[in-house]
Amino acid sequence: QVQLVESGGGLVQAGGSLRLSCAASGIIFRINDMGWYRQAPGKQRELVATITRGGSTNYADSVKGRFTISRDNAKNMVYLQMNSLKPEDTAVYYCNAKILTLVAAGIQYNFWGQGTQVTVSS
Repeated sequence: QVQLVESGGGLVQAGGSLRLSCAASGIIFRINDMGWYRQAPGKQRELVATITRGGSTNYADSVKGRFTISRDNAKNMVYLQMNSLKPEDTAVYYCNAKILTLVAAGIQYNFWGQGTQVTVSS
């Protein structure tokens, strides 16, 4: 099996910073795209940022210039550095990864972490 475990969420004042981490483990052959999504109460889950295995990134307009996604392929980890946080960034943040496993050759599966709460106070 494959697991994604997020860490680094918490409570921060507006203007502050947090760094989220996500570790992938299990029967992993290769991790392709990784990303962060978020879901605020009463809203649909939305894309925050994605990063390809080669390091190409994509950001939601609402976080451009404030958030930075990065990854460490050797450690199977993805990070989200969040600066200049705003109350509207409050949400549960989910790690996502598209993974080729060791037991299903050539088939890419989409995995999600359990989520980590980020709360930004005004």
